[in-house]
Amino acid sequence: MNINIDIPKNPALAIKMLMNSGYEAGVVGGCTRDSIMGIVPNDWDICTSATPSEIQSVFKSFKQLNIGLKHGTVVIIIDDEEIEITTYRIDGEYSDGRRPDEVAFTRNLIEDLSRRDYTQNAIFFNEFQGIVDPFNGISDIKNKIIRCVGNADKRLKEDALRILRGIRFASKLGFEVEEATKIAMLENKELLSNVSKERITEEFVKMLQGKNAVNILDEFKEIIAYIIPETKAMMGLEQNNPYHVYDVWKHTLAALNNAEGLILKLTMFFHDIGKPSCHTIDKQGIGHFYGHAEVSFKITSEIFKRMKITGAEGVNGKDLKDILELIKYHDTIIEPRKKSVKRMLAKLNGNREQFERLLSVKRADVLAQSPDKLINSLKKIDAIETILNEVLAEDACTTLKDLAITGKELIDLGVPKGKEIGIILNGLLESVIDEKIQNEREELLAEANKYLENK
Repeated sequence: MNINIDIPKNPALAIKMLMNSGYEAGVVGGCTRDSIMGIVPNDWDICTSATPSEIQSVFKSFKQLNIGLKHGTVVIIIDDEEIEITTYRIDGEYSDGRRPDEVAFTRNLIEDLSRRDYTQNAIFFNEFQGIVDPFNGISDIKNKIIRCVGNADKRLKEDALRILRGIRFASKLGFEVEEATKIAMLENKELLSNVSKERITEEFVKMLQGKNAVNILDEFKEIIAYIIPETKAMMGLEQNNPYHVYDVWKHTLAALNNAEGLILKLTMFFHDIGKPSCHTIDKQGIGHFYGHAEVSFKITSEIFKRMKITGAEGVNGKDLKDILELIKYHDTIIEPRKKSVKRMLAKLNGNREQFERLLSVKRADVLAQSPDKLINSLKKIDAIETILNEVLAEDACTTLKDLAITGKELIDLGVPKGKEIGIILNGLLESVIDEKIQNEREELLAEANKYLENK
């Protein structure tokens, strides 16, 4: 097949050295798939007919990392770049539903390609043989199809993580999962109990960021409900409210679709997860979800701990705190008035970026609600943003550190060290935000004296 892949210098050198030593070698997997699709690969996986000891011998003059020898992988260092080279292999039984009990090395490329997960990842290339594509992976790429190599049920039973990998590929690439593979994914979803929380979370986080995430999450909602059971109650829960046209799950997906960046996508996915616990219907038949933001915050906190989400790529502890804070305040009413904006800014500890994120969350939420409420709601959010910029430009006092006095000055007034200092300072801050007093030292001290006199 006349397709050329431009392999970078160091991987190309490794392939050339193996071939000059009499072995077959080339690139395989995600790098060939991405190259065929016109995407620049992040890394290059090399496979070869050479055994691990033969690979070590070919590269005896190079530094090597022998961390994957059990599965036939040798890592060599060329110009400070780590190059993974793996021997063609045949996998044994997968008794744990994750990894082969043993592997046997083979000189046969087709045997190696036949053990791989999806057809798009079973394409081999080197510049001498060109493309080797025994399972029509290129055709599936052109037709935007995710298909297992060989028998889908067998392939997914071998390693349940492949279920989530396939869904993630479909989300990221905008592909469809072919019917036999889809059926096997759904039928084998309970095998995901064999997969570590960290790996599940890693795939889920990547899945959320795909260009086709919303459609794929809905299509495979049974699998999402298996890995995050709290989502099941959202599915089909009608809101019966004039502000909503979707059930809770569909609304969540629509809101997710309106969010940019991982922090906001995670926020929108979980922002209403507490609604099923708060669902009530009044005498007029209108649905309400009083307090759902706080409940969503608590449920998501537990889910994040269980999923070990800070282990996922792109999510750190600070991000987690910010996401939970956004969920907690996503339904808080903010009026387009300076006092209201200052109060919210105070809750966010003066964090401008977080306030702007909160407005993005509110926009994403509104855009997933009833269209006839849309224009006024968006205008209100725009007005709040304008006032936020004014408040920030004025350098207004919205946090304790902005106050013109400190705890030391309260101690000098005779306030004992301890919680009372915090109570007084927070009371003063609230009065400044509400524009009852000015943020000036003498006025603040006078107000503090009134507190002491009325004790």
